[in-house]
Amino acid sequence: MNNNVAGRWAERLARGIFVLKGFRILAANYVTGRGTQAGEVDFVARRGSLIVFAEVKQRSSLEKAAYAISEKQKRRIINGAAAFLQKHPELNGCDIRFDAVLVELPFKIRHIKNAWSEY
Repeated sequence: MNNNVAGRWAERLARGIFVLKGFRILAANYVTGRGTQAGEVDFVARRGSLIVFAEVKQRSSLEKAAYAISEKQKRRIINGAAAFLQKHPELNGCDIRFDAVLVELPFKIRHIKNAWSEY
């Protein structure tokens, strides 16, 4: 399985886990500002008044997946989250969280709640 296909499978698994935890997926592969400092958010999920912006990383080990989320990437996800929230004013007042979902295929998955926060 090539990396692109593996990454897509990992994202599907992560979204499925969130759905099983009672979340509703609001957006998948949300991209803002191509060529700017904003970036892609793998998916946005909501449960009650909680909005989660999730980054999914698939690597050969969970440890490598954890280290694959760079500070620059975190900043881009935060910028993407801000753009998403600006386009969805109905979400004002919701709690915001940035989660990471680490995947080692075939089925080792670790969901890290509040993996980082807005600086």
